[in-house]
Amino acid sequence: MAFIDSTVVNIALPALQSSFGASVVSVQWVIEAYGLTLAALILVGGSMGDRFGRRRMFLLGVAAFTIASIACGLAASIDQLIAARALQGIGAAFLVPGSLALISASFDESKRGRAIGTWSGWTAITTATGPVLGGWLIQHLSWRWAFLINVPLALAVFALSFWCVPESSSGKRRPIDWWGAIMVVLSLTGLVFAFVESSRLGWRNPFVLAGLLTGIGGLCIFQRIEAGVDSPMVPLTLFQSRAFGGANLLTLFLYAAVGIFFFVFPLDLIQVQGYSASEAGAAVLPFILLMFLLSRWSGGLVARHGARLPLMIGPVIAAFGFVLFSIPSVGGGYWRTFFPAVVILGLGMAVSVAPLTTVVMEAVDQDHVGTASGINNAVARAAGLLAVAVFGVVMVAGFSRELNHQLAGLRIPADVRAELQANETRLAALTPPPDIEPVAASAIESSILVAFVFGFRIVTWICAALALCSSLAAWRTTPTARDWLVTPEIGSTARSSVRAQTD
Repeated sequence: MAFIDSTVVNIALPALQSSFGASVVSVQWVIEAYGLTLAALILVGGSMGDRFGRRRMFLLGVAAFTIASIACGLAASIDQLIAARALQGIGAAFLVPGSLALISASFDESKRGRAIGTWSGWTAITTATGPVLGGWLIQHLSWRWAFLINVPLALAVFALSFWCVPESSSGKRRPIDWWGAIMVVLSLTGLVFAFVESSRLGWRNPFVLAGLLTGIGGLCIFQRIEAGVDSPMVPLTLFQSRAFGGANLLTLFLYAAVGIFFFVFPLDLIQVQGYSASEAGAAVLPFILLMFLLSRWSGGLVARHGARLPLMIGPVIAAFGFVLFSIPSVGGGYWRTFFPAVVILGLGMAVSVAPLTTVVMEAVDQDHVGTASGINNAVARAAGLLAVAVFGVVMVAGFSRELNHQLAGLRIPADVRAELQANETRLAALTPPPDIEPVAASAIESSILVAFVFGFRIVTWICAALALCSSLAAWRTTPTARDWLVTPEIGSTARSSVRAQTD
């Protein structure tokens, strides 16, 4: 349910813009509302499962996610959809960590690795089928069915959970860091609001400035809280490990690039290149399949070369893939334009993800493995969340600049130009006024497409730069192959992980 929704919604964005007549700022909030609550509460969701019962909290997450999915499918306005997506994120914050916690509690050590591998395989399959299934539903039925499809899945989950899954909880009843969670929600909300709304309200708007100050102040207070509580949501001592801090910095850069790219890419495919929703979903399939098929191979690279080399090379390959996405203009066949870029980006991510996960898990002692994994997961989600907010502003600015340049060369009435400029935040969903003559309307439509491609290219170059920054972070912080086997902080657990990867 969660992994299908994570890929379906991006394909649905053009349909949402068309259905509600929404600006890109509004559809940004459709993505951001979900990511905001999920990133802020995913660590709390895992802790509550340990304290109050993993199956109980898992099913609570399923129930909340399902109710929210129904609300999404029945939403009568973009604001209702945004609110429902926020509730969906809360449900996912219990659902996603709860599923892995149940597996860890239900299998002994000899079978746990295979069980988690099965979980990973099925999440990859559902992530891969999500865009294709969602695209078909959007094209042939409605975008609403991309959310309502969760209802029968939820009924099956409830039945299987009560029938097959035993309840479990942790013997250690650690207090939940509620103040830390509140500060994360406030700080992320403030930062996301400031950057998303700045393209509509301007940076001098008091609400935008208040959001920015709330975000920065909340992060400072969060650090003070985490340093002072007995059971912090994010133990700051973990970042004393250079490998752990570097892995999270790499994650921040790389997943920021992936987050903003997969926000704008479906808009380009559907609104500019003329793909159907099904075709747009299928266009990203090679990327997901490569990650699925090569994950075991890339995990073995750690055993042969250590984690540093693949974590340096993988992001560089991904950066090359991002650059290739900047070459196509408007038109051209998929196999000549986007397919090579999709394959190279998928290869770069496949080389990076498994070694990155290994570094995160082996950079800390065994008592903090679950916490380390949760922090890295939250960093990845927060990176995508903030990237859509920050670089969405850059996309709108680039589109606006090029559109104004294009319109300056057209002979159109001043009131028409003013109307187009007032609605620039709709990006490629922007349309000429209905009463304008056909020749001028055609010229305006071409200008809109050219302006979108200009902004899209800026975003792909930013993504390439972020990927290169992640490679640099790996070079400066990731242990070498020799350190991987001899450094005390990662030695014994790293060796056992390498053996497991090889097996």
